Amino acid sequence: MARSDKGKPATPDSPLCILTVIGKDCVGIIAKVSSVMAKANINIIDVSQKIMDQYFVMTMGCDISKTTASMKEIQAKLDRLATALGLQITFQNERIFKMMHRI
Repeated sequence: MARSDKGKPATPDSPLCILTVIGKDCVGIIAKVSSVMAKANINIIDVSQKIMDQYFVMTMGCDISKTTASMKEIQAKLDRLATALGLQITFQNERIFKMMHRI
């Protein structure tokens, strides 16, 4: 994501992104993911999570309109967290997410 003249990332057509987390359940997943979002000034506008056969499954709707981080920077932080906790974490623009999950 390219940066604008004011140091903020250029915003995509939609300022909303979808974050998904899948992996073996452990203490602190929501707190650690939320911390990454808060440090990037990303507002979590919706969250849904379940435990299915000892696997943690979560989807977050995130408003990125006020972040100063690029998508690449955010994804790198989430990748490090995913590796540390043994999770699969994806962070996508809402439009891409919807297109990938159409039936």
